[in-house]
Amino acid sequence: MAHWLIKSEPSVYSWDMFVKDKKTSWTGVRNAQAAINLKAMKTGDLCFFYHSNEGKEIVGIAKVTKTAYLDPTDKAGKAVTVDVAPVEPLKKPVTLADIKAEPRFKELGLVRQSRLSVSPVSDEHWKLILKMAGPSK
Repeated sequence: MAHWLIKSEPSVYSWDMFVKDKKTSWTGVRNAQAAINLKAMKTGDLCFFYHSNEGKEIVGIAKVTKTAYLDPTDKAGKAVTVDVAPVEPLKKPVTLADIKAEPRFKELGLVRQSRLSVSPVSDEHWKLILKMAGPSK
């Protein structure tokens, strides 16, 4: 199983909205590298849900429920989307400042390619972020 980080501005689509919806299609991704990452996602892969621009913190864990298919919001018919569902909130959000303060994250996509909306997370980084968040429910 692979791990990912997906970003959303909370004023546009927050963790709370996601939990209320119970699932969503991760539409609107137009960056080529992010699209490659969407295409690599498999059903069951886990994703950190990151609030970008406002908050700048990882707030929860989501699961991929459907692999890449054409994004219905793309009139050009080239972009893809995946379906995701919430799994659980993090006990304590992990902020971008906390991540940047930890040298072991220098290769994390959120640090290296901060504008990328969908990025892979290594097993080592996944475990470290979970540790920083505290024990799950």
